[in-house]
Amino acid sequence: MAKRVALTGNEAVALAMKQINPDVVAAYPITPQTDIVQYFASFVADGQVSSQFVRVESEHSAMSATIGASAAGARAMTATSSQGLALMHEMLHIASSYRLPIVMPVVNRALSGPINIHCDHSDTMNARDTGWLHLYCEDVQEAYDNTFIAMRIAEHPDLLLPVMVCYDGFIISHSLENLIIEDDEVVRKFVGEYKPDRYLLDAANPYTVGPLALYDYFFEHKRQQAEAMFGAKRVVAEVSEAYARATGRGYGFLAPYRMDDAEVAIVVIGSTAGTARTAVDQLRRDGIKAGLVKIRVFRPAPVEEIVAALNPLKAVAVMDRADSFAGFGGPLFSEVRSWLYGRTGVPMANFIYGLGGRDVVVKDVLAVYEHLGKLAAGKAGPEIVHYLGVRE
Repeated sequence: MAKRVALTGNEAVALAMKQINPDVVAAYPITPQTDIVQYFASFVADGQVSSQFVRVESEHSAMSATIGASAAGARAMTATSSQGLALMHEMLHIASSYRLPIVMPVVNRALSGPINIHCDHSDTMNARDTGWLHLYCEDVQEAYDNTFIAMRIAEHPDLLLPVMVCYDGFIISHSLENLIIEDDEVVRKFVGEYKPDRYLLDAANPYTVGPLALYDYFFEHKRQQAEAMFGAKRVVAEVSEAYARATGRGYGFLAPYRMDDAEVAIVVIGSTAGTARTAVDQLRRDGIKAGLVKIRVFRPAPVEEIVAALNPLKAVAVMDRADSFAGFGGPLFSEVRSWLYGRTGVPMANFIYGLGGRDVVVKDVLAVYEHLGKLAAGKAGPEIVHYLGVRE
């Protein structure tokens, strides 16, 4: 029977992994992810799971071992943050191109340098084109739930692609929140037993993993990988609906807030959505028709959903907790702007904020909406990209 408890984000995700009971977890500690594998290692040591826990010498090795385990037919997981994800980068492409259903919680942390252990989204945005699905979480409940959802998505026979479950370092990973946890039997029934169609240890049906493919077949391999991502939206929707039926908690590609009659809106991912909702409520009391769109699923791209949500608006701001260093805004802004291109002419602005864990508070978000009011009225300056809360 489901029950309400208080856990940190990392405790909740470690508990979700315990309830999944994967065959193999290979991991290396890195702040602020360390708690996940520390808690999980204690479950292994206490005999509460049957998982094989592999202690490796680096994150590159962690992903390599996870890839090997998954290719051998095991249900395999790992977890990381920041520089650890960057060190894995080479192997991320291998995992997705081999169509391995690995699930990896990623506790978002700034990429160095300078050295920083606090939250921004530069690590996972750096991995946005690696062929992994990306689910972003706003709070501890979502981090817990998305771990189960990600496992079933990844292992769906029509998909077979790896999934990152992304949530903000310290803000979610180390914050104690109330959440509902499910009974083990409910989790086992939802996630199911992993039965791969083919695997390296099936001696009766051998197949090749990691072949050489030059110009004769490489393009076709990449096209199949792209086609899987095109079809991922259907799988994500089906699994999310199944989770809603099993638990009563449903998750869409987006989480719109007060958008029915909104004239201006912010697009955001992660924990900042909660702060932005408070700003929206305040503005609504003042008679301003403000709204909010939280992106939950970043890969596959929720193009149709974003267009439908933003098309009627007079102005939109995209808030980025990362910079692309392209000289034209952050990665989320670039993505959303491209999704809207040719489909709507709504004026847009980009606000880069919170790098390296800098706090964003309600007054900061209110400043974004103030700019949107000017943009909607045609009174904003020519600048498109803004840096929110930085000393300059």
